[in-house]
Amino acid sequence: MKRPVRVGASEKLVLTANRLLDGTIVWRDRLGQWHPVIGAAEKLDAERVGDVLELAQIRAQEDGVVGVYEVAVRDVDPPEPVTVRERIRAHGPTVHPEFAVETVQ
Repeated sequence: MKRPVRVGASEKLVLTANRLLDGTIVWRDRLGQWHPVIGAAEKLDAERVGDVLELAQIRAQEDGVVGVYEVAVRDVDPPEPVTVRERIRAHGPTVHPEFAVETVQ
């Protein structure tokens, strides 16, 4: 079982997954659609994320995604993941700028 994500005072949560067709990292918006840029992600309060996460996990196969989970982000626009792992997932590999994900939201 996954440990609960800790959320600081100026932080929110967003949902992420991988698209089944090509493995692209995607982020869930407020309409339940999945996008390849974190700037489209809906920022959720810790109290609300449980219900939204449960629904997203139930709909994952229908939506063409796998591995849905929540990520703590700083409450800025676009959201900035708190952990190094999630920053790499959001912005691309750290090896060379050529391979980075477009960060213009």
